[in-house]
Amino acid sequence: MTAPKRPNILFLFTDQQRADSIGALGNSVMQTPHLDRLCREGTAFTSAYSPSPECVPARCSLITGAYVNHTGCASNAQAMPPEDSTPTFMSILTDAGYRTHGIGKCHFTPDSTAMRGFQTRETSEEVIDADGQSDYFDYVKNEGHGHVMEPLGIRGEMYYVPQPAQQPAELCHSHWVADRTINFINGQANDDQPWLCYAGFIHPHPPFNPPNPWHKLYRAPDMPLPHMPADFESMQCFINRFQNRYKYRDRGYDLNLLRCMRAYYNACVSFIDYQVGRIVASLEASGELDNTLILYSSDHGELLGDFGSFGKRSFHDAAAKVPLIARLPERFQAGEQCDKPASLIDIATTACAAAGESPIDQFDGVDLADLATGNSTRDTVFMQYQRGSDTLISAVGEDYKYTWSAPDQREYLFARSDSPETKDLAGVPGYAAPLTNLKQRLVAHIRDGNHAGDILDDNDEFLRQPPKQLPANPDAGLIYQDPPQHAVNLPEGYAPKKL
Repeated sequence: MTAPKRPNILFLFTDQQRADSIGALGNSVMQTPHLDRLCREGTAFTSAYSPSPECVPARCSLITGAYVNHTGCASNAQAMPPEDSTPTFMSILTDAGYRTHGIGKCHFTPDSTAMRGFQTRETSEEVIDADGQSDYFDYVKNEGHGHVMEPLGIRGEMYYVPQPAQQPAELCHSHWVADRTINFINGQANDDQPWLCYAGFIHPHPPFNPPNPWHKLYRAPDMPLPHMPADFESMQCFINRFQNRYKYRDRGYDLNLLRCMRAYYNACVSFIDYQVGRIVASLEASGELDNTLILYSSDHGELLGDFGSFGKRSFHDAAAKVPLIARLPERFQAGEQCDKPASLIDIATTACAAAGESPIDQFDGVDLADLATGNSTRDTVFMQYQRGSDTLISAVGEDYKYTWSAPDQREYLFARSDSPETKDLAGVPGYAAPLTNLKQRLVAHIRDGNHAGDILDDNDEFLRQPPKQLPANPDAGLIYQDPPQHAVNLPEGYAPKKL
């Protein structure tokens, strides 16, 4: 008798998507009918956190199933562990007989074209080196839009300025990722081999540049203002102020611009939602819908003006929490919401468990199916950004979230029932016990890793150093992000100023 086919795995992964950007999970502004369907037919993990609220370290922990304190990759500037000596859940599934394919943004550092366990890839990153490869950029050029220097949006000074896409919707990245994913699904339709398909969207990462007519889906006057509670500036940490500077966002608040920014951000999410609908429809047409584990998540969130701040790299829920949905009828209850702390490191364990593969010692995560059914006793997850004097590190429990910011030489405590966060409880009478409890757990987590000396002294106290300050000159720290893959060709006598 032939054994039943193991489930396929479809992993839909966005970039910089807030956990609160899905209609079915409580956002009455958002139009996300296809993500709402996944919530109805699967389990949503409503307290899912990034292991590191920045692209490369989050993705490193995601694919290796290991926390930052074990991978050593704590920022975009740090390389992932060597490919030939570090298993990923993709390599485990490939070795287990799965057909594995990656599409879109992976952000593998230092080699953006590395396979990391995939058998095949179709590549696209936000910005590529002059000699780099991008199947998406080649596609846009071959479709007659090679004149568009930045098909993913204009960066630099325009990085956080909402802008319509310069190419039609069908040539935008999110649509391309869906096209390639549908093509892969259709190509496996008559094959008994189980498959893993990773679809990596770049949106809603800035620039926020939805295509026409999607840029009119939400209008600025209808958008809620950012979350700026009383004393919000006291709840900023150094990294908030630092990235506000280089994102050209620390010269005051234009609330109408912020509402437009949020409208365009939401449009990017809804455009992805539309692509999710196309992908799921193709999976349904292939007859493989209920034999496919669908995972939907993002690497981190986006502050979008909350706390007067922008970007990621923050312990605030707007930046640190991520959407996380799992659909496979035999393993995940339809319409359920699980509020236990979850993490992107759980994806590796969950994918391997669904495929019938035992987790490896490297994995720090749990099977999300066990978390949802109460068969996991874990009640705390951890986050880390940077090491040494720039460290931002957190422990998230069921009731509280504790953070240590080394650049500020300061700790923060938020009640998780206080969402969105309105009050820092660190030092407030009556909250010493939960603060001490989570701090002790965090210290034990750090000691379990490979770089404890970068964060703790010999007495298990956080290293002391002078707090960091931004340069007084408000133009100090501004950056350009011009694409190196295109030359800026201007007539003779004109040349862009080089900093």
